[in-house]
Amino acid sequence: MKTSPLSINLWFNGNAEEAVAFYTSIFSDASTGRITRAGDKIIAIGFQLNGQSFVALNGGPQYSFSEAISFIINGETQAEIDYYWEKLSEDADPNAQQCGWLKDKFGISWQIVPSQLGEMLGSSDPQQSQRVLNALMSMKKLDIAQLEAAANV
Repeated sequence: MKTSPLSINLWFNGNAEEAVAFYTSIFSDASTGRITRAGDKIIAIGFQLNGQSFVALNGGPQYSFSEAISFIINGETQAEIDYYWEKLSEDADPNAQQCGWLKDKFGISWQIVPSQLGEMLGSSDPQQSQRVLNALMSMKKLDIAQLEAAANV
């Protein structure tokens, strides 16, 4: 697995080990790396998802995640979108799901979108783009067939 030169630090409230186990169980190209300890307590865990490096820090309750930052998963097929949606929304708040966005059980926001969504929204036909946007705004989990139908009316 190729390593990215960029690492993303995620601040957890004492449940970094649980979070890393959760995320690495979902992504097929995932691994756990260095674990930093202070005595018998885990301070930080390095891990990778699809070549992207992360550090999960047991930082405490001072900070929490917000929707200002989200991770985007571009799905090639509806099955791929369905898979990531099902896995990442497990035990999550269904009220925090809209327009392809969800907030997982740790509070991290994800956008699970079709890889062709940018092309549909960026169409040179503004009416087509608006139809796709209107369809997207009515969904929780995105449906490729419905978005394509809106684009091709």
